[in-house]
Formats: sequence, structure tokens, C-alpha cells
Amino acid sequence: MLKFHPFKTSQPITKLQFQTISSTSTASHSQKYKPSSKRRKPKPIPFLADLKQLHDPDEALSLFTQYAQKGVKHDYPSYASLLYKLARSRKFELVDPLLDFIKNRGIRCRESLFIALIQHYGKCQLVEKAIELFNQMPNFNCERNLQSLNVLLNVLIDNDRFADANDLFLTCKELGFQPNSVSFNIMIKGWLVKGELENACKVFDEMLERVVQPTIVTYNSLIGFLCKKGEVGKGMKLLDDMIGKGTHPNAVNFVLLMEGFCSLGKYDEAKKVMFDMEYRGCKPQLNNFGVLITDLAQRGKLNEAKSLFNEMKKKKLNPDVIIYNILVNFLCKEGKVEEAYKVLVDMQIKGCKPNAATYRMLVDGFCRVGEYERSLNILHAMLMSHHCPRLESFHNIVSGLLKGGKMDDACFVLDVMEKKNMRFQTAKWESLVVELCGDGDGDDTTVELVSELSSINS
Repeated sequence: MLKFHPFKTSQPITKLQFQTISSTSTASHSQKYKPSSKRRKPKPIPFLADLKQLHDPDEALSLFTQYAQKGVKHDYPSYASLLYKLARSRKFELVDPLLDFIKNRGIRCRESLFIALIQHYGKCQLVEKAIELFNQMPNFNCERNLQSLNVLLNVLIDNDRFADANDLFLTCKELGFQPNSVSFNIMIKGWLVKGELENACKVFDEMLERVVQPTIVTYNSLIGFLCKKGEVGKGMKLLDDMIGKGTHPNAVNFVLLMEGFCSLGKYDEAKKVMFDMEYRGCKPQLNNFGVLITDLAQRGKLNEAKSLFNEMKKKKLNPDVIIYNILVNFLCKEGKVEEAYKVLVDMQIKGCKPNAATYRMLVDGFCRVGEYERSLNILHAMLMSHHCPRLESFHNIVSGLLKGGKMDDACFVLDVMEKKNMRFQTAKWESLVVELCGDGDGDDTTVELVSELSSINS
């Protein structure tokens, strides 16, 4: 069992003590400082301005050292900014010694720094490091609050360390914390991930016993779980219970129920839920329409999907890239790539920027119907927008261009791949040679060129 260390500094502050401390602090502050109508802007820190321009963590550390060598005394904002950059780049071997240096210097740190570092440790599955940092926070002259505990709870749940999360939750009082709705929501999520609805409901009941008000997130977790299990009726009852207890529903509540009905093949019921939303004081949003459009498209009812898409626009809901991508995806799968391309043009005219997925679907779509030059045009647009296709998409384009005798275009694509440090495996080149040779009737020049390119690029 892991140990979560309680505060070493003092006993938990009671409500009365907190009120006394707050009032004393406020009184002394008001005596010392009178706000002026003209507040001075904080002086910019040159190091931070230069640091923002850098993306390489090693360059950031070098810049930090250069400023120190010039006699600049780095303060907390500089140390924190460098730590953020190193953690985002996953340079944890540099984070640890820098933290030790900060601790030894007695630099007071904010809780937000540790929260960010714990989250980064969690994303990289460095759970032990996250726990250790949480335990060490008081040694950095930083008081742990409920927010940092909740972040650690979430890291434990997300990394399949439920037993440790439960231990931490049960020791909240010993650590000086009273769990809030976020704490309970995380534990409910944990039980549901394990598939244990009964235990999740026990945590929900405990919330009510402790007079902690369940939030929309609490209900969404439970409703979502029930709907995935096909128990949409129970999900509907829970929604009614939520409204009865005074929690106002949001669009996500209804998305979950609509997805549940669609998964059971009950499209009409899902559509009814969306149109009932307004009677419950919640206006349908893009994600609600998205559920219905996706279901129609999956069942091959593209005309109905497009009709609902147009109905959505009439309600002055501007489609976002996710909604557009639903149409692009299914149109490409149905071989209606030209129509999908028109959707791309429409979204650009309406000011909605395509993302990598939009371009990728069209690149692959044109390849599937044998229009490799059109696919190359989409590739150009994709690169201009600073997006990059998958290796499989590059293979399809190169293969098609070579089959069509477009050697220069194929070489251009290979050059793009080289610049992006993307290369085909030997097996891919072998498949290209086989495709081009066919039954032995392949053009000798083409086969020779492919063989030469494979030796250079593999």
C-alpha cells in the first residue's frame, strides 16, 4: 500500500480559524495598501519573452544558463516557465534536478506548478513520480490543497491504479481535506471504468450523505455508463431524478441518451429526445445533431443525413469541423469523393478550417477511386495548412502516380516524405515493384526507377 503523507506543518485549519486568519490578513492588507486608479503594469521579464520563442527544451535550458551567467537572478516565474517547458517536452531527467535546486534555494512555489507537473507525470505513466511530488509539496513551502489531491486522484484512476486512488480517497480526512464533488466524480468514474455500477452508486449515495451536491458531470458519468450497457430507460429515469433535484441538464446529457438509443437501432427515439430537449429548457447543440447525422450516414442514408445537416444550418447552428468531417468521411466511403470535395469547399467558404482528418479522408478517398492527381492536389493543400498525411496515404499516392507514369509527381511526394523524415519499409517498396510489374508486362524504366528509389529511401 502506498503512503500519502499528511501535512507536517500544522493541523488542519478549522472554519473558525480560517475566518479569523482571513479577516486579519485582509485588515492588515488594507492598512498597508490602498489601490490606485492607475495600476502599473508588471515589468516584462526578458528571459520569459525569449523562452516563448523556443521549442527545443535543450535550447531553453541553455538560454536559462546564459542569463544566469550574465548575472541575472532567476526568480519563481522563470523557474516555473522552464519547468513547464521541460515537462511538456517530457524531459523529466532535467525536471528532477531543477526541482531539487528550487527546494534547496527555498524558493516558494505555487500549487499550480505542482498540479501541472503531476498531470504531465500522469500522461507519461510516471505514477510513482506523481505520488512522490505530491508528498514532497510541503517541502517546497507549498501547501497542498484539495485541487492537487484531486489531480493526483485522477492520475491514479487514468493509469489503472484504482486501489491506490481508493486509499488516497479514504485518507482525505487524515491529510486535512474534505472531498468535494470533483473528488467524488473521479471515484465514480473509477468504479465505472471497472464496470462496477453498484459501487459507483454507493459513492453517489455517500455524496448525498455528506451533503455534497452532485454535478452535471456526476450524472453524465452514470447516464453514459447505463446507455453503453443498453439500459437507456434507466438513464432517462436518472435524468428525471437529476432535474427533480434541481440540476439543470446540458446538451451532453441528451447526447448520451441519443447515442444509447441509436446503438439500440432506435433512431426515432433518439430524434424525439433531441426535440424534447427544448421543452426541458436545453437548446439542441451541434453534438446532438452530430449523433443523428452519424447514425443516418452509418446506415447509408446519406440524403437524410444531408437534409438534417441543412436543417441544422437553418436553426442558425454553424457546423464545426467535426460535423463537416462526418459528411466527408461517409461520402468518401461511399465513393462520392467529388461530393465530399464540395463539402470541403463549402466549409472553407463558411470560414471553418479543415483539420488533418478532413484532408486525410479526401486524400485517401481520391486514391480509392483512382484519381491520384486530385489526391496530389489535396496533398498540396494539406501541406500548405501544416498538416501531414499518414504513411499509408503517401504509399497510395506514390503507387497511383507511378502506375500512371507520373514520375515527377511521385518523386515530389517522396521528397516531401524525406523532408518529414518518413520512409517506406522494404516490404512497401517490394509491393510497389510487384504492383508495377504485374504479370511481367511492367515498363522496364518504371521498375528500374522504383528499384533505385527504394534503395535511396528505405
